[in-house]
Amino acid sequence: MQNHYIFNYMPEYKIKEIAKILDSPYSGRLNPAIRTLVTDSRTFITPEDSLFFALIGVHHDGHNYISELYDKGVRYFVVSTMPANIDEYKNAGFIHVKDTLAALQKLAAYHRHQFEIPVIGITGSNGKTIVKEWLFQLMGKDKKIIRSPKSYNSQIGVPLSVWQMEKEHELAIFEAGISSVNEMQNLEKIISPTIGIFTNIGDAHQQNFIDYRHKISEKLKLFSNTEILIYCRDYSLIESQIKSSNQFEDTQLFTWSQKFPADLFILNIENKRSNTYIQGKFNNEVIEIKIPFIDDASIENAIHCWALMLLAYDNDSIKKRMSQLQAVAMRLELKEGINNCTIINDSYNSDLGSLSIALDFLNQQNQHKNKTLIISDILQSGKDETGLYKEIADLAGHKKVSRLIGIGEAISRNSNFFKLPSSFYKDTDSFLNKISKEDFKDETILLKGSRMFEFEKISNYIQQKAHRTVLEIDLNAMISNLNYFRSKLKSGTKIMAMVKAFSYGSGTFEIANILQYHKIDYLGVAFADEGVALRKSGISVPIIVMNPEEQSFESIIEYNLEPEIYSLKVLKSFAIAATRYSVNSYPIHIKLETGMNRTGFTDAELPDLITTLKEHSHLLLVSVFSHLAASEQEIHDDFTKSQVDRFLQMSDKLISIFPHRISKHILNSAGIERFPEYQFDMVRLGIGLYGVSTVEGNKLTNVSTLKSRISQIKNVSAGETVGYGLKGLVNRNSKIGIIPVGYSDGLRRSLSNGVGTVCINKTKVPIIGNICMDMCMVDITDIEAEEGDEVIIFGGNAPIYEMAKTLNTIPYEIMTGISSRVKRIYIYE
Repeated sequence: MQNHYIFNYMPEYKIKEIAKILDSPYSGRLNPAIRTLVTDSRTFITPEDSLFFALIGVHHDGHNYISELYDKGVRYFVVSTMPANIDEYKNAGFIHVKDTLAALQKLAAYHRHQFEIPVIGITGSNGKTIVKEWLFQLMGKDKKIIRSPKSYNSQIGVPLSVWQMEKEHELAIFEAGISSVNEMQNLEKIISPTIGIFTNIGDAHQQNFIDYRHKISEKLKLFSNTEILIYCRDYSLIESQIKSSNQFEDTQLFTWSQKFPADLFILNIENKRSNTYIQGKFNNEVIEIKIPFIDDASIENAIHCWALMLLAYDNDSIKKRMSQLQAVAMRLELKEGINNCTIINDSYNSDLGSLSIALDFLNQQNQHKNKTLIISDILQSGKDETGLYKEIADLAGHKKVSRLIGIGEAISRNSNFFKLPSSFYKDTDSFLNKISKEDFKDETILLKGSRMFEFEKISNYIQQKAHRTVLEIDLNAMISNLNYFRSKLKSGTKIMAMVKAFSYGSGTFEIANILQYHKIDYLGVAFADEGVALRKSGISVPIIVMNPEEQSFESIIEYNLEPEIYSLKVLKSFAIAATRYSVNSYPIHIKLETGMNRTGFTDAELPDLITTLKEHSHLLLVSVFSHLAASEQEIHDDFTKSQVDRFLQMSDKLISIFPHRISKHILNSAGIERFPEYQFDMVRLGIGLYGVSTVEGNKLTNVSTLKSRISQIKNVSAGETVGYGLKGLVNRNSKIGIIPVGYSDGLRRSLSNGVGTVCINKTKVPIIGNICMDMCMVDITDIEAEEGDEVIIFGGNAPIYEMAKTLNTIPYEIMTGISSRVKRIYIYE
């Protein structure tokens, strides 16, 4: 398992040629053609032409997955350490290098220099992906363009993006991002841009640089040999760094500005409803464009694109194209569908790179055996039609799609390439007219369509209907938080992720799937039925049941769950159940009482515990643990340390009796951050996984956002009241927004009458009157708002801890109190 990157259908190199490029020895008899570069053991398509780079990171080592990949058919590897048991890999070939990442980058750089086409390189703190995608929209009709998939701009993503370059491409657009010093020069060698765009400078990854100037100087290394560099003069630090450097003496600088003289001087920016009109002066001529966006970030991104387009297009053509720019979908959505289906909606991106990524996400979903792909024609691919759809057919087959539905005339013309069960329709309306909801049952459905095919109609048809209040769960943020905690652990320390109580209100198998995919060691649930549901959804990692009940022992054993044992009664009862089912070495986990005074064995009970365990050798003690009562509160640190001391004394007594290795764990989320010396063999990650921490300066990301929409706006006169009990007295003529979320959804009634607020258009507004069962009312008199505007109840600009503080409670209670009728939507970029 490594970072999630894979690309197929790329140029062909013989393995011995690659070894020569890398100036490294190759051990292998055969000399096959290599088309696919793989850095993730979980995601590859055609093993026979794949080359796996065993990358080494802080918390992973690709060499550990060579055996797994060999069993799956991969035969060719780039390694920095040769396998000790190399004789077991018959017919395998190994290229032995000093540094596998450097080798990957060197191969990509060699491949890049086989082309003489223009290459646009984009860097900056924000906007890189949007600028890249908009340039593709603007020029894709004229040129065959290769570009980075999504935001693949890292030390791994860039070389694998460049590897996609083929002889038919006429233009390449790649983005480059860095998080620390001495990274950009590697990317410059790989991209070698002929045209550069520096979007802006901001706070992203600032902690790894001395100051902004330092970060700018590092980013500018991308443009060391660039012929043309585009940037905005209004970023004074960027301007001064460029002007003071002799690096750009031979570079054509194309600037734009709203403040200073520039090649493209912006005269006026005016928002009109949902459009922005931008007027500028170029070559002493006043020119104008219109874009269908009004936010500042989009305006800046559009001007960067405008500046580049002016190098090769007349403004009349540019103006027409800019007015047709479309929003770039940076994420896909996972949500509940009809008839026990799960829907993955990625219907705003349609190209081979994003299709492969979406299919990998589809295969992470284990809750349904059957997987359906609904896909439209792919537009502006830069490939000939026959070759394109043959690749798509091969990709669908290799990714184990159960059924394919093709929508569009082009894919229908090439239906003969699809060997799996398939059906084809000329357009979306034809499809909707011919199918019924009964055609979809117990399956995961991936929607992948170009915008013109309006796949939102399909999404609306097959999704489980729910009201407008939704809980969005950002899976990328969750994985970021997981990696944050992993970065704090010593090598070899395992993680148990707590997914009890509907994963703190976030969902069950959806969360477990993504955690299993990212190689979590254990999952923890409260009750057996939660664990059973995960097993039925295809979750195979070890699952610990923290509150096993006697009536659930049969299910625990049947579904291979591992019980927490906290009393002699539970131990003896489970031992009897295990005997009845004739199981041996059944894993159990012993809970010790160290000061929480909840559940667990006391020190006085240890002799009886040891005796009972010895009497039941068919049970295998896997771990001993306890629970910290106040690890998040500095004032109680002495008590926490006394708990740990007591735990060590008790666990050592217990562990010393048995000959096999027994793990210890005591730290929760706060403990991981505050007491690294107590990591032991495993830690238990709970609320921190969901972005909540009591430690100042943490780098956690919000995961859950509860949001709704304004369903109606009413004008209420001074002296009138709003809501039940006449509590919401209006002291002035007011504008009241009605929001379809109430206490039955989890919005606590104690937030009524100005106690609580919600966020609308980045502004907090007070709740007025009593919160009702299904709705609440807010005073929007002082803000600009319309019916249909988004409302944030918590998350984003309305952090959940602020609501918890207002309610004198903890974020756990709020998160677990969100009603099941609130639709969960899972976001994955």
